[in-house]
Amino acid sequence: MAAEHTAVPETLQPLIPSSQSISFKISDSVPEWTDQITFRGLVVSALLGTVFCILVHRLSLATGIIPSANIAAALVSFFVVKIWTGFISKFGFSNTPFTRQENTIIQTCIVACYGLAASGGFGTYLLAMDEKIYELTGVDYPGNRSEDVKNPGLGWMVSFLFVVSFLGLFSLVALRKVMILDYKLTYPSGTATAILINSFHTSKGAELAEKQVSYLGKYFTFSFCWSCFKWFFSGVDDSCGFDHFPSLGLTLFKYSFYFDFSPSLVGCGLICPHQVNCSILLGAIIFQGFLLPFISKQSGYWYSASLHDSDLKGLGGYKVIMSVSLILGDGLYNLIKTVTITLKKVHNSPRQDGIPVSNEESSRQLVEQNGRNDIFLKDRIPSWFAACGFMIVTIISAMTIPIIFPQLKWYVVLISCAIAPIFAFCNSYGTGLTDMSMLSTYGKIGIFIIASLVGRNGGVISGLAACGAIVTSAATAADLMQDFRTAYLTLSSPKAMFIGQLAGTTMGCVIAPLTFWLFWTAFDVGSPNGPYPAPYAILFRQMAILGISGFSELPKYSLVIFCSLLVLALIMNVLRDVLPLKLSRYIPIPMAMAIPVFVGANFAIDMFIGTALSFFWERRNQKDADDYVGAVASGLICGDGLWTIPSAILSISRINPPVCMNFRPSLRR
Repeated sequence: MAAEHTAVPETLQPLIPSSQSISFKISDSVPEWTDQITFRGLVVSALLGTVFCILVHRLSLATGIIPSANIAAALVSFFVVKIWTGFISKFGFSNTPFTRQENTIIQTCIVACYGLAASGGFGTYLLAMDEKIYELTGVDYPGNRSEDVKNPGLGWMVSFLFVVSFLGLFSLVALRKVMILDYKLTYPSGTATAILINSFHTSKGAELAEKQVSYLGKYFTFSFCWSCFKWFFSGVDDSCGFDHFPSLGLTLFKYSFYFDFSPSLVGCGLICPHQVNCSILLGAIIFQGFLLPFISKQSGYWYSASLHDSDLKGLGGYKVIMSVSLILGDGLYNLIKTVTITLKKVHNSPRQDGIPVSNEESSRQLVEQNGRNDIFLKDRIPSWFAACGFMIVTIISAMTIPIIFPQLKWYVVLISCAIAPIFAFCNSYGTGLTDMSMLSTYGKIGIFIIASLVGRNGGVISGLAACGAIVTSAATAADLMQDFRTAYLTLSSPKAMFIGQLAGTTMGCVIAPLTFWLFWTAFDVGSPNGPYPAPYAILFRQMAILGISGFSELPKYSLVIFCSLLVLALIMNVLRDVLPLKLSRYIPIPMAMAIPVFVGANFAIDMFIGTALSFFWERRNQKDADDYVGAVASGLICGDGLWTIPSAILSISRINPPVCMNFRPSLRR
């Protein structure tokens, strides 16, 4: 029997809407959600998920830096399925058509799977419990007790991931319409992935479509080649390469103000709204240019001068306080606002919930947007299902986690599960604005809250374990919304996408620990002299030890700064809502301002260059900008993202870049 399909208007354009549309005419129909999930897709997802988990573990344990690979996942999965179908066809077997929707679901499964290798704590909070990390931290280190040790074990790691990894999915799935349609968050990587997938599955013929694919291909090739070129000069030292090029002078370089030639960040700047990019730059100027240099001059007065800049008792503590206060203020305000609006509209029909299109948009764009909205809202995921799922996972967590970690009582687990959705929303909202996940920040504040609550008797293990619930929840929630954005632009069913996310997460709960176990048994993981030193594990253990002492260990004036910036974030949000548009568009976004506190001003410079290019392009030729900005941005993001695979393979093979390019002041005669 032929599968049922939902008819789609022929004029519907499947890529990014409004001013960043890429025109590909669709003359066929959209498969039902049950036809978007296939057996071959699940098999390919499991195989590629295993490969990406190994790559992520290698990078996490060796350097602690994990780049996003969702674009690479979409690209590789496309070619693998094409090889699969071609091979089967040679033997005379029939194949179901490989659609953009199936490609999207496969990409979703892969990202959900390897995402747990990144957020599962195998190089951070879980490894921080290990006996070796306990010894490296220092047996005589104040608060470092031998009782607070739990060595990695395959059984308990799999069980732990199963009970914490689904919190983020169920906590935010009910807000998909608000985040994607109401707030219109861009999720740059999700948008770029959708554009890449759509370009693979679009029939040729339309003149505009061919030009857009041409732009995508050119900038994809340029970005990939440039990333390859940069690698040759990046050496083995963190200070080498174009990523540390003092393009604005050595004085500003000291404060992280420089352009680091990152194609993906410039591409994100092209896609993100001007208000977001300008808010990031303003935050960089205020915090990296003035506040943090001022606080660093108080070394010896406000905090001990002997502390490292990353220490939470010193400058690192101020960074956490500043970023968390702005993020929580912005996130809490928008969470309350979102829940309130959602409750008011809970009985509205899909058509009433649709996003109104301004009079300035053309009738073609109106048809496009309404068509996408109808498809996105058609396969609803009931709110009661999400609420029941969250409650069930919370109850299971409260029953199971204390068995794995006896130091963590059931009521503390409930507290962790209660605050996890707040961080999940904040991370999803921030990722939608800037494409930047702040998981480390949420993890640090989670460790501090729970460790201080439990105290010295078990606080270290409790804080690290609770960090796992918060970090995985925030990570999976952001991945979920990122994939919802991709699904919206590829006309994929949200229901199929959510099931794909559940399937990928289930795979990751098994595959991520298994692939980590390969490294754990084959190498001396955690050894500072070995190939996999896991540099952040000691830092996470030290943060948990700091947390058991409570707020008294934070540097001077921390609470004053926290409360002041929290109130400031709330005031800015209120003003943005009550003032007319012509004034509110000049009020910065607090969450965007918070990102440069930890990431550095170079991130803001890259994004601002992207938004400046977009602005001048719009001024010069609005129509060309509308047609091609999205394609150019996606090409830049995708090319840089794809370089993740060969660079990881080179790293695993221990092939180092041949040249270290760095800069220093010229010698005086």
